[in-house]
Amino acid sequence: MAASMYIVVDGEDPGYDIFVNGRLLARYQDALERMAISLGVRPLIDFFSADENAMSLLIEEGAGNPALLDKLLPPQWYTGRDGLQTVYALLDALRDEPYKLGTEGPQVLEELEQYAKVLEKTESRGDRWHLAVSWR
Repeated sequence: MAASMYIVVDGEDPGYDIFVNGRLLARYQDALERMAISLGVRPLIDFFSADENAMSLLIEEGAGNPALLDKLLPPQWYTGRDGLQTVYALLDALRDEPYKLGTEGPQVLEELEQYAKVLEKTESRGDRWHLAVSWR
């Protein structure tokens, strides 16, 4: 089962493309988390949030404990600037040495660049966002 970390923008349709595959960001999440912490920024996974419907789907996909639904907080939303601090720091750390993450490092870098584009649009429009995770 492959996981994917993707951006969700608050509201029905933000009017711009928010799709980023996010499979490699999910695969390298642990390494990216360590890198973010070492850079003094929030790890990407800190921006994860889900509503009851999304958590129910994750649990159906085998990615969680059903008891978590009873403790679920309301969805958390973030500004584009919040996420851009992390994404820009990771991009700066990886641009000169993408292979720090192994042979797929350049593709991880590409997904981070796509995140940056989406979050820049999110910030410029004053929208809010969070990360969601899907297992397929």
